[in-house]
Amino acid sequence: MSYPEQVPARRPVAVRLAASMLVLMAVGALAYAIAALVTLGGTVDRFRAAAADTTAGAGAVDGLVTVLRLTVGLSAALTVLVGVVLVGLAFGLLAGRGGARTATWVVAGLGSVVGCCGLATLAGQRAVPLRGDANDRATTELLGLVGDAYPSWWLPVNAALSVGQVLGYLVVTALLALPAANAWFGRRRRASTPVGPPPAMPPYPPR
Repeated sequence: MSYPEQVPARRPVAVRLAASMLVLMAVGALAYAIAALVTLGGTVDRFRAAAADTTAGAGAVDGLVTVLRLTVGLSAALTVLVGVVLVGLAFGLLAGRGGARTATWVVAGLGSVVGCCGLATLAGQRAVPLRGDANDRATTELLGLVGDAYPSWWLPVNAALSVGQVLGYLVVTALLALPAANAWFGRRRRASTPVGPPPAMPPYPPR
């Protein structure tokens, strides 16, 4: 006699921790987007003040300011969108949807790659200063002022967030691969499988 596989009656701790981690990362993403938009004005002001002592014209300064504003705005919008996706995945995990777990693994993989790229970019900015065309001294001067225009805490915070992002995704991936999580997400598939009595045999014809 075979016994049916035990299905957890409550959400396993691993699933709840994974969902909580995703929500926490979503809150962090929202806070980062708000901080980027709030500090943008001061960054632009410091950049303009520093650019006044260079040979760059007003047009070049305004053009780089526009690029800076667009970059920060698009980055903030994308960060908020990622936060919304993480919250949606968290609710899907708590509901026991297998598709949500698969989507979480995909997002975790992409997010880890993005976090590593962010760390590499920050390290490159510190190791190798931004340079423009060798024949355009004004552009080179302006590009060198962009990093200095940010608050002193901006780069360390970005580095910490990138590390936290990678570690958070790794933790979520590991939690969702535990046996308790497998049983939780498999319960819906087992519940949808029809179980009933075997089909009745046709009656024998009378003799």
